[in-house]
Amino acid sequence: MVLGGVCLGKVCNVFCQKLHSLYIRGVINHKSIKMRKLFLSFSFLLLTFCNSDKKQPNSKIEIYDNSIESIIDISAAIEIIADSILLPEGPVWDEKSKSLYFSDVISNKIFKWNEVNGTSEFIVPSGNTGYALNLGEGILGANGLALDMKGNLILCQHGDRRLAILKNMESGVPQFETIVDNFEGKTLNSPNDITLSEDGTMYFTDPPFAFFDAATFSFVETEMRELNFNGVFKYNPNNMTTTLITKDVDVPNGIALSEDEKSLYVNKMGILDNSPAIKKINLETNEVETFFDGKDLFGKVEGNFDGMKVHSSGHVFTSGPGGLLVISPSGKLKAKIDFGHITNCAFDKDEKHLYATGFLSNPKVYRIKLK
Repeated sequence: MVLGGVCLGKVCNVFCQKLHSLYIRGVINHKSIKMRKLFLSFSFLLLTFCNSDKKQPNSKIEIYDNSIESIIDISAAIEIIADSILLPEGPVWDEKSKSLYFSDVISNKIFKWNEVNGTSEFIVPSGNTGYALNLGEGILGANGLALDMKGNLILCQHGDRRLAILKNMESGVPQFETIVDNFEGKTLNSPNDITLSEDGTMYFTDPPFAFFDAATFSFVETEMRELNFNGVFKYNPNNMTTTLITKDVDVPNGIALSEDEKSLYVNKMGILDNSPAIKKINLETNEVETFFDGKDLFGKVEGNFDGMKVHSSGHVFTSGPGGLLVISPSGKLKAKIDFGHITNCAFDKDEKHLYATGFLSNPKVYRIKLK
């Protein structure tokens, strides 16, 4: 219990210590034992009230390894910061404006949220401007977003089938400049997610969501698609070259660099073979290994291995069955936060908060405080 900003339990502790001291010194003796019992009973009641103020664990947070509590506050509340976003995706924190940018892949928009102004439309259109051929409907807006060292916004544009940079951040009429739109002369499928290294190198996934039929939840065979594989690529902005890292991940989605930038994590959705996993790629050899096998979790609860981020501790925070999974650098599942079905996540600059974007069945954007 707190009264006037003071916890009465602390007052009781001091009071009882003083009382015990008086008893030892003989100031309070057996003749005053009734008074002593009265004081102790009163102290016990105050301590009980004070302890009732302790935060209770959030039932939406499941801990499988207590060491993760150095990062996750088990009593933190989940906040809804945006609602009624058709298919939220691609969250990225902009420290300059103290804002979160996130995309709506269906409505072809990017939104901006901050604590001062709430949620507002930021970029329209975001990823389907008529630049490239696509199905004409579906999930064609921008998906993954990133900010480069200069604060420029980089977009994975499904409909335009390219990586692009926004040239006029402060304008209501977006102007995009193409970064890369092809590999060896063939138009990309539809860049989906992106991560940047310290030197500005861009790594991105290229599944065929420009040709995804949401009604049948399947990919459409079409002559518009020029690449016959789904690639994980590296783009070097210094010499403007695009390199294929691997085409062995059937539907690559979320992507993130390890803290030492020696490895690349890629989410394998498992749409084609019902075998989702997080893949880990050695960037020196391009060898691919399974970092976390999600097959045992797949189908038991709603959720996919979609977007991800790597915490400064090296832990991988990824969307997955049941919400958001927290996986150690050694591949051990340490915790789950039940936001419902989500698509992606992001941290703010100092990792004080974790943000998560929902799915079609959960069209919200969430925030939870970290330690």
